[in-house]
Amino acid sequence: MTGRVKIIDIARRVGVSPATVSRALSDTGLVAEPTLSRIRDEARAMNYRPNVSARNLRTRRSKAVLMVVRDVGNPFYLDVLKGVEACAREAGYSVLMGNTENQPGGEDRYFDMLRDGHADGMILITGSLPEDEMHRDLLAQLPVVVALEMVEQSGLPHVQIDNKAAAADAVAHLVGLGHRRIAHISGPVPEPMASLRERGFREAMTGAGLPVPSSYVLRGDYSLAAGKGLCCQLLALPEPPTAIFAANDEMAFGAIAAARRAGLEVPRDLSVVGFDDLYLSEAFQPPLTTVSQPRTELGRAAMGVLLDILSGRAPPSEPFVLPTTLQVRGSTAAPLAQVQLRSA
Repeated sequence: MTGRVKIIDIARRVGVSPATVSRALSDTGLVAEPTLSRIRDEARAMNYRPNVSARNLRTRRSKAVLMVVRDVGNPFYLDVLKGVEACAREAGYSVLMGNTENQPGGEDRYFDMLRDGHADGMILITGSLPEDEMHRDLLAQLPVVVALEMVEQSGLPHVQIDNKAAAADAVAHLVGLGHRRIAHISGPVPEPMASLRERGFREAMTGAGLPVPSSYVLRGDYSLAAGKGLCCQLLALPEPPTAIFAANDEMAFGAIAAARRAGLEVPRDLSVVGFDDLYLSEAFQPPLTTVSQPRTELGRAAMGVLLDILSGRAPPSEPFVLPTTLQVRGSTAAPLAQVQLRSA
């Protein structure tokens, strides 16, 4: 059988009327066992999915959009959600949030929701596409906007920042303070966003004439635990770095915690720069120097592009790029040896 499975198809298989199938799948309580179980089992076997959009014959719209993220517990996404929701509300849409929990293929079920009409469009913030080939084939037909993270060669519209340039700015700040031994705790390379931030780090170091030993670039997963563990590895080196650029604020927080546990003072003994400018970054001790992303504006821009697509307008052919700023705070200073030299 090809195409969407219909109620009448299930009815023929089970040998009952379409009305009976409809009542069974709608949980009306009017269909008794064992017929109820037979109908539900057959529906699952045939991969039946209700056509939600067909339920609203007047508009064929759910008036809802999906915002799908890696980890709903990450506070980074809250400001993005604010921007998405504010723009959506103005257009009469509600926002559903999906959580892939960083699991491979976690996007699949949300693409199912979109395909089946539970939402009219999707803002994808996971950096990954569905693993299932069927879902990938549907991409060109579905209204999807990629925000923040990149999905290379997807053909989808993107709303993002210049990750490479922002990372280079962070490293240039450390070089300007006099640091020469600068390490990088990256995200999960080869994912595009992590790769771009690492590339910005390397290009800034090369541009400053500074070496990048392999031991100075360690791969993390954006978690606090990764920042702690990888900072410990860096501090255990025969010649540890005097500064660390972490690919996000959570890993930067972890690095500072590890430095303190090792008896070091930040920024006197070790400077740390993060990326994201979470709401805790300014209140952290010391306040974190970090790349600030315009998260709410990114959310608004992504929703704006999605609304254009839903209105039948062509999406932008080039990525929509928003600017970043480096927030210089108390976690960075000149290296101790240079300070001592100046005071001598």
